[in-house]
Amino acid sequence: MTKLRKAVFPVAGFGTRFLPATKAMPKELLPIVDKPLIQYAAEEAIAAGIDTLIFVTGRNKRAIEDHFDNNQELEMALRAKGKNEQADMVKNILPAGVECIFVRQPEQLGLGHAVLSAERAVGNDAFAVLLADDFLTYEGSGVTADLARAFATSGKTQLSVMEVNGPDISKYGVVVPNGAPGSVAGLVEKPDADKAPSNLASIGRYILTPDIFDILRNQPAGAGGEIQLADAINTQAAKDAVEAVTLNGRRFDCGSVQGYLDAIMHVADRRTR
Repeated sequence: MTKLRKAVFPVAGFGTRFLPATKAMPKELLPIVDKPLIQYAAEEAIAAGIDTLIFVTGRNKRAIEDHFDNNQELEMALRAKGKNEQADMVKNILPAGVECIFVRQPEQLGLGHAVLSAERAVGNDAFAVLLADDFLTYEGSGVTADLARAFATSGKTQLSVMEVNGPDISKYGVVVPNGAPGSVAGLVEKPDADKAPSNLASIGRYILTPDIFDILRNQPAGAGGEIQLADAINTQAAKDAVEAVTLNGRRFDCGSVQGYLDAIMHVADRRTR
């Protein structure tokens, strides 16, 4: 089976929950202590063996491109002051051999539309999708690596899932179980809590097979009038083409202020031990 080499990062959102901080700065560059959210996600993808990072951007997102670009002036200034450790950190934001591609999403029409915007860059390959808002701590080589191993075994679309009990399940795409462990019969986007088919919530890590593009292209708008990725995955699941991998770690919803603060406290606590 072809090695998984590409990852898509949908980063075109406005980040309105963090205004005014995100008026001019992308929310994906909000730091968890000393490293921005998007860099954590990029490093997770690289740890899974991915070497092509595709960022789906929008207006006012140029700073993300600058973050992953070389900054020779800053590096030289740091070395001139003898700050070689910081200079090496700036130089090695990404390891050698990793390529960044930036694709503009002209209009925000949902996560499914953002993924579809990356089609030309992805081509006919399976690919990962990482949502930087989902800050994940994990054991081993990472959540995306876990999904990649499962994909290498079956060749099916892979979802990272976690258990969510109570009314909060209505905030997620929810798995319709298929009997066998890890098998997915369907995915329902944000169901009412009393109608949720399980307590297994899909979170912001996926490996998708390239047929997802044809599904998204011909799919009507779903919840919120947007092109929902969950609806397209539901179509794949009806063909027994989707599996779920339970999250091996902890998730912080950094799309919310409280989740972001919790993530900072968690990382800071681990740094001081």
